This record gives sequence, C-alpha cells and structure tokens, in this order.
Amino acid sequence: MNFIVRKEANYCYIKVVRDRLDSFISPELKAELVMLSGQGATNIIIDLKDCDYCDSSGLSAILVGNRLCDDSDGIFIICNLSPVVDKMIRMAMLDSILLITPDLVEAERLLIKESEF
Repeated sequence: MNFIVRKEANYCYIKVVRDRLDSFISPELKAELVMLSGQGATNIIIDLKDCDYCDSSGLSAILVGNRLCDDSDGIFIICNLSPVVDKMIRMAMLDSILLITPDLVEAERLLIKESEF
C-alpha cells in the first residue's frame, strides 16, 4: 500500500505512506485522484508527512490533482512537506500555484475558509 485514502464529509484525504513519491508510485496516485474526481470528490488534501523525496513524476501527480479540483471548482491542498519536497516544489515554482499548509489541521482550516467564499 502506497497511500491511505479517507473520505471525510467535505473532502478526501490522501496520505502518502512511502518515503518517495516517484515514478513507481505516481501512476497509482494519479489513478486514485482521477477515480476520486470521477466519484464526485471536489476537495482533496494530500498529506506528504512520510514522504522525503519527490521527483518530476510525483510533481506531475500533484498537478493532476490540482487540475481536477480546479476543474470541479474544488480545493486541492498539500500539507506536511519535508524540507526536500518543499524545496523541489519551490524550485519548480509550483508554490505559486499550489495551496500548501504546514500540517493537516491548517489544511482543514484553509479548506473551511476557502469554501466559505
């Protein structure tokens, strides 16, 4: 198992439980995101607490989730970034596109705040 998926009242939670979000895991994550979107999920939080590395295929999976939520007028948030993953996202200048929070509690707060608008 590469991640845990939980459906909450107003969002879906995905926790990557591997230390690497790379070409071995990313296709499965993309498929899960597409499936959740197809089932009507509009708000998704991805927790990367256990993930210490992310390559371009991992970033691609994250961008797929962002696009799917954006297309359905939902909210996509990533949280608990390690310093290495955070640096990778900033180097790719995706921090200006993605909603990033320090932890799950902040992600839930942001989700509530954003959905009020």
